[in-house]
Amino acid sequence: MTMPPDHPAAPLAFITGASSGIGQALAARFARAGYRLALVARRTAEMQAFADANGWDADRCRVYGADVSAIDSIVAAGLACLEAQGVPDVVIANAGVSIGMDTTERDDLDVMARTFALNNTGMAATFHPFVAAMVARGSGALVGIASVAAIRGLPGHGAYCASKAAVVAYCESLRGEMRGSGVAVVTVVPGYVDTPLTRENRYAMPFLLSPETFADRAFDAIVAGVSYRVIPWQMGVVAKLLRLLPNALFDRVLSGRARKHRQGEVKSGA
Repeated sequence: MTMPPDHPAAPLAFITGASSGIGQALAARFARAGYRLALVARRTAEMQAFADANGWDADRCRVYGADVSAIDSIVAAGLACLEAQGVPDVVIANAGVSIGMDTTERDDLDVMARTFALNNTGMAATFHPFVAAMVARGSGALVGIASVAAIRGLPGHGAYCASKAAVVAYCESLRGEMRGSGVAVVTVVPGYVDTPLTRENRYAMPFLLSPETFADRAFDAIVAGVSYRVIPWQMGVVAKLLRLLPNALFDRVLSGRARKHRQGEVKSGA
């Protein structure tokens, strides 16, 4: 029998970076599928307003304030979720930051450290509170949101590309560790999605998706338990072709490409 979404036995999705963009679109998609929600971000007011606008009461949706780049903060949010709502069926480590960098600038080294703290250590810390409980139950999905920027390093994108490549490698390692446990590890690799962050980009964004379209396709991949999915698939083809280019040709093709905004040039965060 299908449980009503406010029933304590209804499935639960824990989603970070849920104050805007992809995170909110994923929350709405899982809600339509009958999931309860645990939404996490620094901006709790925006998340609560989003929940209220959708008519989700505390039985349906709870909001947890956390800085995903701070290990103790996001772990505390996960522990609070376990106590208040139980073990999630899906944990989506979506929170991330995308900022350009220039290695000649001292301040940009701090940007790189912050990027890795949020995009990488923050992902592992997001999963940490739930892994043992999911393994004990024998089911669940741990979902890492990467990017096609993981495929090749782009000029001016060193921190972001490196961090997203690390997401792919980390999730692959974790998938091996979870083998036979009943817990799936899903790596979702978005192309360009129309969010407040991507609207600031200074370069063409082929195959641009709305957050809702991305969320629909990501949901299908997650519930199917696929190990790796590029969305949209066309960007996967482009990424593979770029991977095959010899370095000299790749460098020449990318030499005139506009670089990502650096810190202070554009609002950033998730």
